[in-house]
Amino acid sequence: MAKKKQEQYGNDSITQLKGADRVRKRPGVIFGSDGLEGCEHSVFEILSNSIDEARAGFGTLITVTRYEDRSVEVEDFGRGCPVDWNPAEGKYNWELVYCELYAGGKYANDEGESYEYALGLNGLGACATQYASEYMDVTVRRDGNRYDLHFEKGEIVGSMTTSPIDRKKTGTTHRWRPDLSVFTDIDIPEEWFRQTLRRQAVVNAGVTFRLRIQHGAKFETTDYVYEHGILDYVQELAGEDTLTAPYYIEAERRGRDRADKPEYKVRLSAAFCFSNRLSLIEYYHNSSWLEHGGAPDKAARSGFVSGVDAYIKKLGKYQKNESKITWQDVQDCLVLVTNCFSTQTSYANQTKKAISNRFIQEAMTEFFKQQLEVWCIEHAAEAGRMADQVLINKRSREQADRTRLNIRKKLTGTMDITSRVEKFVDCRSRDPERRELYIVEGDSALGSCKMGRDAEFQGIMPVRGKILNCLKADYGRIFKSDIITDLLKVLGCGVEVEKHGRELNAFNLDNLRWSKVVICTDADVDGFQIRTLILTMLWRLTPTLITEGYVYIAESPLYEITSKNKTWYAYSDAEKNRIVEELDGRKFTVNRSKGLGENSAEMMWLTTMNPETRRLIRVMPEDAERTAYWFQLLLGDDLAGRKNHIAEDGYKYLDMADIS
Repeated sequence: MAKKKQEQYGNDSITQLKGADRVRKRPGVIFGSDGLEGCEHSVFEILSNSIDEARAGFGTLITVTRYEDRSVEVEDFGRGCPVDWNPAEGKYNWELVYCELYAGGKYANDEGESYEYALGLNGLGACATQYASEYMDVTVRRDGNRYDLHFEKGEIVGSMTTSPIDRKKTGTTHRWRPDLSVFTDIDIPEEWFRQTLRRQAVVNAGVTFRLRIQHGAKFETTDYVYEHGILDYVQELAGEDTLTAPYYIEAERRGRDRADKPEYKVRLSAAFCFSNRLSLIEYYHNSSWLEHGGAPDKAARSGFVSGVDAYIKKLGKYQKNESKITWQDVQDCLVLVTNCFSTQTSYANQTKKAISNRFIQEAMTEFFKQQLEVWCIEHAAEAGRMADQVLINKRSREQADRTRLNIRKKLTGTMDITSRVEKFVDCRSRDPERRELYIVEGDSALGSCKMGRDAEFQGIMPVRGKILNCLKADYGRIFKSDIITDLLKVLGCGVEVEKHGRELNAFNLDNLRWSKVVICTDADVDGFQIRTLILTMLWRLTPTLITEGYVYIAESPLYEITSKNKTWYAYSDAEKNRIVEELDGRKFTVNRSKGLGENSAEMMWLTTMNPETRRLIRVMPEDAERTAYWFQLLLGDDLAGRKNHIAEDGYKYLDMADIS
């Protein structure tokens, strides 16, 4: 069969997507994905055309409406999209704009034509969004006429209609609904519209972005406008309590990305301040928010580190043999928003989340260095505060790095517990906030728990038989016990007694390697006794683990109840009875649950180790003295007290005794 299929792969096997199918069947190629993110980008493609009109000086209001049926409308008051006959192309302009990929009016923007700095450059957005729509209605107002177009699933329906209007009324309106057969999700959240229009208001000074959101018969309307653009935005973000006042810088450069490439123009602008409360950096290019940065991010890293480092050296603030600052030290106190435009732009892809122009990166780097040097001279007091804060960030980071390194050494270096403790099974994670230690009963339980656990964050330590009673034994005997000392080494936190083995450190809770210490034993008398002995050891040697809530008991099921192919697990007689009652009329079997070592890996995961389904009891004594009293009575040297307790209250626990 496979050979027959291969033989069928011939010259007639090669096909080409045509028309709307080029987008409808492969939306991810144009929009970045076929999910909600791609649908959002299709909206931005239409919005960007209106933004380009406003940037070119035509119209100061752009209105975006989100309807309850998930359709979207974008209206601008620019010149109106050309739609009449184009003799050079031999087609109507509306066909070129809405039905042809790679057709648009922004390819010659460096030659002084319609747009100098444009967001939409590839001639894809309007056509691709139309192709990916269930329907799209386009209304164009220009040259004293109103032109109307209606598309459905990428095809024109009917023909363009024309009617006369006031010549002063110009602009373009698009209303469309993204097609659910193209995108997996078209329910764009309100917050995306709010964030997008707010960002566009920031980088398009003086342009009002009006958002209308339909709620029933009413529309919630919000205007976003920043008269001074990014400077107002930085002031809004930083507030009044900053190390330095917001500062605006701008410049214009010409250059080329490569010697054989044409020269182009770039306009650079940025606003920044330094703060010990806030850190935020955003890059914009031709009005598009560069989520992944690219060239501007590399320029900011190089320019600011170089400029701040030079100023710190000039002031002599570095200590002897101290290492220089890094980008992280500057970034932690920097609020920076860049807003740049260029007549030639190399986007990483159609989604425009990063740019890669070499000249833009070099121009911005030099721009930041020069402007920062000027700022430091003109604002000496503020620059001094900035330098002090950057050095504080640097020294704090280095101290934190040293602390992390010491902890890592304890976990994986000289205190490598995986090689020092026999039969201990570690987990992969080195994050103490995630790691869980299961203390299990014997080698058989070790096997089933090892196969049933999540090896990413669950480690296993088996204890061999019944450990020493730490309330009766002296410290000499306790620390000669390999079982106890191995367990303490695995815990990593040391012991809370003055006399201890040389291999054990004094207690330090910060050195605990686990977020949970889970005691996991069989649900029988022997298992209960082993559990109690482990708790006794922890209570005497590391009581803080109990009082701080790090110690847990894993409940294991008492009964397995099976009916047909389904199994229920009961952790008490009452739970067993409830399940049996619910199975009224159906055949079932009830079996006493096996020991942990006889359980399958699947059962161990489901009943004992899966955080979603397991039952853990946190050992958290409400009264430490009361807990100590019961440990001492039941496991200590008070033989007479223990006899009296058994004589008076022993009958209450007869059902737990093995009298078979």
